[in-house]
This record gives sequence, C-alpha cells and structure tokens, in this order.
Amino acid sequence: MNNLKKGILFASLFSSLFFIGCSNDDDDDLVGNWIKKSAFDGPARSSATSFVIGDYAYITTGYTGDVYLKDLWAYNSNGDYWEQKADFTGIGRSAASSFELNGKGYVGLGYDGTNKLKDFYQYDPVANSWSQKTDFGGTARYSAVGFQVGGKAFFGTGYDGNYLKDFYQYDDNANTWTLVSGFSGNKRRNATVFVINNKAYLGTGANNGINQEDFWEFDPSTDVWTRKRDIDQDDDDDYSYNDDYAITRSNASSFTMSGLGYIVGGEGLKTVWEYNPTTDLWEERTAMEGAARTDAVGFSINNRGFYMLGRTGTTYFDDAWEFKPQEEQNDDDN
Repeated sequence: MNNLKKGILFASLFSSLFFIGCSNDDDDDLVGNWIKKSAFDGPARSSATSFVIGDYAYITTGYTGDVYLKDLWAYNSNGDYWEQKADFTGIGRSAASSFELNGKGYVGLGYDGTNKLKDFYQYDPVANSWSQKTDFGGTARYSAVGFQVGGKAFFGTGYDGNYLKDFYQYDDNANTWTLVSGFSGNKRRNATVFVINNKAYLGTGANNGINQEDFWEFDPSTDVWTRKRDIDQDDDDDYSYNDDYAITRSNASSFTMSGLGYIVGGEGLKTVWEYNPTTDLWEERTAMEGAARTDAVGFSINNRGFYMLGRTGTTYFDDAWEFKPQEEQNDDDN
C-alpha cells in the first residue's frame, strides 16, 4: 500500500472514531440519573394503576400475561419498602384509571379480559378498606386518564370500541359524575397527564395507531383547556423549537418535580423528556437505565419522581426506579 493510500485510510479511521466519540459525548451530555429502588413485592405486571396519598404510593390491578390482578400495595417512600394492603374489591383488571381526592384513592374503568368496565371504587387508607361508589358517568372503557387538580377530579379519553375525548368530573360529596365540556383536543387512548402548580397537562396517546401531537393545559379555576405547542418533531424552517423533539408516543408514564413535568418510556422507548410550563418547551434528559418498556407506572411523592413495572413484549417487570433530574448519570450506583 503506498503512502497516499495509507494516509487516506488513516484519515478515514480517525474521522469515524471522531464521529462515534461525538455521538457518545452527545448522549453523555444529557442530565439526570436513575437510582434503582426496592423491587415491587407483588407479581410483575403491566397496565397497573396508582394514586398517591401523603408519603405513600398505592399500586393496584394490572396484568401478568396470565392473570388480571386486584391486589393493592403501598410503597413507603421514606423507608423504601412495600406493604400489602386490602385487595381491591372490584373484579381484576388492567388499564384502569385512578386519582386521589381529599385523602382517599379512587379506581375505576379498565378491561377484565372480556369486558370493558365502568365500575368505580374508593379506598380509605386509614381504615384500609374499599367501598363501591356510583358507576362512572360515561361509557365503559379502558386506557383512559384519571387526575385530580385544584380539588377537582376527572376521568377522560380512552377506548370503548371507539377512541374518546370526553371528560367527566367526580363529586365525592354528592357521589355523582358530571359531563364537562371544553376539551377540543384529538380523541385518544393511552395518554398521560401530569400536574404542575394546580394545572394539568395532557399529551401523547394514540388514535387508530397514530401517535398524537397535540398538548394541552387545563386550568381548574376557569375549567378552560388551552392548547400549547405541539410535541412532534418538525423540520420546517418556520419553526425551530421542536427540530429535535421525539416526544410523541403512547403508553408512556409521567411525574412532576420542582415545577417541571417528565414523560418517560412508552411503546419500545426508554427516553425521558422534561417540560417547562414557563417556556412551553421540552428538553431531553437521561434515558431510563432499566429496560425499555410500555404500560409502566409513574408518580410523584413529595417532589420525587418514580417509575416502575411495565412490560416489553411478553416480559413483565417488577423493578422500581427513582429519577434525579439534576444529577449526572452514574452507572455504578445501581
């Protein structure tokens, strides 16, 4: 080989190594660290639902791949351990919805392997007991969102054989549901919601296999939904804020910390995106360090964000993780 060819070969190899190194550096530049926590004590599962009361997160229902579940587990966030509580008294199910309201947990909707459901139950953590409440006011469905913001609690969207966009508010004093209007977003199932400073933010999910791009803010003081910037990637020269976005997905999970929202995982994904409501912009953070998964559970306890359970194909998980958004990634702390 002559000197010219050797020089070209060396330059090509150096160039390849340089670009590979730059790519790795770009990945390493993402901020955030995942800490493995005490593994879930119950059976591994996907499509569970959760609510948070005080220092505890409660996880119930879900699907193991063989069985629709109805057990209830409480995670002690201070001690990092699990306690089994009274079983959910409805039928075992997956893809149920839930919220916390006035110190009680509420669970309803879902799918039991044969039927879509609309029954609805309250959990009292002091008495460790369940009581059945008035059925959900809309159609039986699964993969809906449930949330409480500003003292108002809602179920909405989901799938009843058709994709949905309706919302119903629950009044725990009257034990009644009321259809509420005003959401002009797209129909969807498997969306996610997080709450920041008494406003709810809804996005992601799918309609007929298409991941949805619209993103919405709900203000309970006015009952008004406001459309925010879309979360799709757009290479159009007229916009630059979302050139690098890769946020659209379904079956993701979410939580909030320090006035910021986080969307994690989803179908075949482990990426993490952080939302700033002041700027209405998203920033990518360190990807989840465990396996990519769908139908996991995410929640916040006292300004701490957690992510756990879920599945990849027919593999079901029982691991639990906490996200530290301001720390550098450290592979040696798990």
